[in-house]
Amino acid sequence: MIEVENLTKFYGTLPALRQVSFTVDQGEIVGFLGPNGAGKTTALRILTCFMPPTSGTARVAGLDCQQRSLEVRAKIGYVPENVPLYMDMTTHRFLTFAAAAKRVPRSRQRKEIGRVMEVCDITSVADRIIGHLSRGYRQRIGISQALLNDPPILVLDEPTIGLDPTQIVEIRSLIKELGTERTIILSSHILPEVSQICQRILIINKGQIVATDTPANLTAQLQRNLRVHLEVEGPENEVLKNLSGMAGILDVKPTDGPNTYLIETRRGEDLRPELARTVVEHGWRLRELKLQDLSLEDIFMQLVTDEEPGEDEE
Repeated sequence: MIEVENLTKFYGTLPALRQVSFTVDQGEIVGFLGPNGAGKTTALRILTCFMPPTSGTARVAGLDCQQRSLEVRAKIGYVPENVPLYMDMTTHRFLTFAAAAKRVPRSRQRKEIGRVMEVCDITSVADRIIGHLSRGYRQRIGISQALLNDPPILVLDEPTIGLDPTQIVEIRSLIKELGTERTIILSSHILPEVSQICQRILIINKGQIVATDTPANLTAQLQRNLRVHLEVEGPENEVLKNLSGMAGILDVKPTDGPNTYLIETRRGEDLRPELARTVVEHGWRLRELKLQDLSLEDIFMQLVTDEEPGEDEE
């Protein structure tokens, strides 16, 4: 559905993208991650025909983003991080304007606007001035305009910014539901959000793709040692001393929680039985003992080094 090949973009002499290549299949929900200045927003702007690349090609549904930009735009619903809205319009009036701009036939506009307002739960503010609404409502209005004319592809840049916890859960559920019928690229700084929603992850750093795979596969590739989460009631100094001296233990360190420790062992050596035995022998009270995979944040930090300032803020 989306094909990017050797995409390069310079801002003057500064390279924002360097030979970037990736594909997104129909029906996939793909997370797009990277630190500020990594090139995420530049790539999304090229895909949505906001700007041309310096070199390379980007195709959407087989259509070249430079040569057939109007046709590409008709297939994409785009929600930028800062959604451009007309603050003096009502919600319904803005969506009517957006529907006309997207060439939704007048005979279908009323039904289509009603559909997207219901999907995004903004029917109750249809007659409210957008400038008087909370940022959460404004974000949902931005998502609703992206859904007008039922595009097969959605590009969402930080879609849950400004939403309260209940609304975040609702939008995550909505994105998953939309992903059953559409291809979705989701750019977000909220790593747990990406891990919960996305089937595959693209990580970009300094204008280059540094990893692309499922979270589970990335964990398997990058996790060199086994990690064990231990919660035990006992004197911290004694716990650290005795566990650190066990054969096969590479590292033991307290975590942020009370009486909790992160233990690293060699890959393939599951020492949980030995750990449990040691806890019992010392008379400590065992609360929890489990293997712990790398989190998406751990994966991200391994693949992305220090941030560098750049023209592309996202």
